[in-house]
Formats: sequence, structure tokens, C-alpha cells
Amino acid sequence: MTRHEPAHVTSAQISTKTRNVMLAAGGTGGHLFPAFALAEELKRRGIVVDLITDLRGDRYGDDFPAREVYRVPSATLAAKTPLAAAKTTWTLSRGLAHAMGVMRRVKPQAVIGFGGYPTFPPLLAAKLSGIPTGLHEQNAVLGRANRMLARRVNAIATSFERTSLLNGNMIGKARYTGNPVRDIVIAASARPFNVPRPGDRFELLVFGGSQGARFFADAVPPAIVSLADDVRGRIHVTQQARDEDLARVRDAYGAAGITATVEPFFKDLPERMAAAHLVIGRAGASTVAELTVIGRPSILVPLPHALDNDQLQNATRLAEAGGGWAIAQRDLSVERLRGEIERLARDQAALEVAAQAAKSQGRPDAVIRLADLAEDLMLRRA
Repeated sequence: MTRHEPAHVTSAQISTKTRNVMLAAGGTGGHLFPAFALAEELKRRGIVVDLITDLRGDRYGDDFPAREVYRVPSATLAAKTPLAAAKTTWTLSRGLAHAMGVMRRVKPQAVIGFGGYPTFPPLLAAKLSGIPTGLHEQNAVLGRANRMLARRVNAIATSFERTSLLNGNMIGKARYTGNPVRDIVIAASARPFNVPRPGDRFELLVFGGSQGARFFADAVPPAIVSLADDVRGRIHVTQQARDEDLARVRDAYGAAGITATVEPFFKDLPERMAAAHLVIGRAGASTVAELTVIGRPSILVPLPHALDNDQLQNATRLAEAGGGWAIAQRDLSVERLRGEIERLARDQAALEVAAQAAKSQGRPDAVIRLADLAEDLMLRRA
């Protein structure tokens, strides 16, 4: 892929016979992963894909399967002072102007947004340009940016059969697709759950994303260190930690003789998820989608104070289905976490039942459904 600040593809370079779709996504894994999955499927169908984003997280944007990747100025609509409001308005106006230029040159047959405020300028630009538009909502509750755009787009794809705050005339253009997962996740899902037997090595995977890893760096090592001898001797920890927490997390495990792999980022996270007997993590939409497609039991700790409580709703839906255990961060002391890990490490039946329940909630065909929706939108432009 190629990245650009301004759009440089000219109209003459875009064949009128080219089938092309523009994807718009905020630069975090939760938005980019489903966009990545859709791009993979559209390419298999011979459809050219371009991406428009802010790409805040380069780790997530690396190797995105797009012909071109465009950056647009964007800002969060959370201004509380006149000066901040003016700056936000100015930034979004610049973003809209950039996005209008991209639409004029690339002439996509459809534009699909995946949430986050960086989707606002390109979706609005597409609407003003007469290009069919769609949204994909990853969470069990319609996000703020998507709520602002939902009444303006032609179609809304949902990851859950019930999506909070999706109401009124929005319901009529909603289609349940599920949350697409990347090819690497589909490959990992072929690995059956290896039920841990008494005495077997117990694989624990811990990750929390950029906003959640600090809590796990504080809580998980002391919980592991204080495990009963029969569990502590079996456990192997794979944990994501922020750069600033790496040394202390590694030292905590090393001092206690715990076998652990601690890194700031795992590109092969789906494979590690498939190898795990238990996952501890946040309840972001992509995390829940991957857990259910792969089928692994989890303790989910929703990010507290999140706007719209989207992670709480995601975790609750999975827990209600029996696929895991949702515990609020305020309720998860080191002592409770130690107890939960001990209990589950000794209860192979509970883990097996949860793995099966999680798998039953997975939608490995979500990307097919979403790509079908994209093609339906393209026909409106034809």
C-alpha cells in the first residue's frame, strides 16, 4: 500500500470500468481490523479498495490491503470551550475539503465507514458527492460518530442482532452482518480447543489494548505470583504490556520463577489466542469477534468510564451466552483475579463449555455478508 497526505491519484488514472470501494476507518484496531477483513474479501472479488483514515496507530495500519491509503485531518467532537470548538470545526472543515478532493479523483462506487471521528469527513464528502454510503457498527451500541452519520447513509451493518441506540428510520436500513475478522483469525479458528488436563501446562493470554494494558500490568502479575502451587507450577503467561510497563512486568514474573512472554504487541495475536486455555482482556468489539470465531473462554474486563458503555454491553452479551465471564474493573481485585484463575485452571469442564458457547456465537461468514452489502451499494452507483 502507499500512504499519502494529499490525494494524488488523478481521474485519468482511474478506469471507468474499475470496481472500487473506499473504506473509511479511525486508526485503531477496533475500527481497522474489520475494515482490513472486508478489504481482503473485496480484493478476492476483484474489487479495488482504497482506505481513508487518520492512521493514528501505525501498528494496526501496516500492510493494509489497499491500493492507496489517504490521511484526512480529523478531530473528536468533544469541545467544551469556544476556542476548542472553533479548532475542532476548522479541523473537520479541512478534513471535509481533503475528502472531497479524494472523492472527485478516485470516484469510488461506494464508501463504507467503520466508526471513529476520522470517518466523518469522508462519509459526509461521499454523501455530498452522491456516492452510496454505508456504516459498519462493531459494538452492541451505536457509537457517537456512527450515530451522527446513521441518518445520512444508505445502509447500516451491525455486528449484533440487537444494537442499542439504533432506532427510528435507522432500523429500516440496518442489516445484521456480524463483525468481520481477518483471514489470520479464520485460519486460527480451525484449531480445536485443547482442553487442559490435570497437570498439563496451562496457557494464559492477557492483552488489553493501548487503553487497557496498564490495569492488567498492575493486577495480573501479583495474582499469578500468589496462585496456589499446583496452578502456579503449570501456568505459562503471554501478556501484552505497554512499553513503559515491560520491565516491571517481566521482572515480576522472573523473580517468581513464572514462565512468561511479555511484549508490547503481538502481530500473531489470533494464533496465540487459539493456543490459549483462558484469555483475560478488555471487551472491545474486535476482541469479542475474534474470541467467538476462534472459540476460546475468557474473563472480560470492560474498559471503565467508556462512552456509551460499549465494552460493557459487548462483554455482557458474551457472558449471557455462556462464552465467558464479565467482571467490572472495580470488582476485580488481585485476590479475586487469583481466585478466578485458580478455579478455571482446575475446572476443565467449565473451560470446555465456555469455549463451545463462545464458538457458537461466532460469525465467521460476517465478511461475506458485509461484502455482499458493499456490492449492493455499488449497484446503486452503476
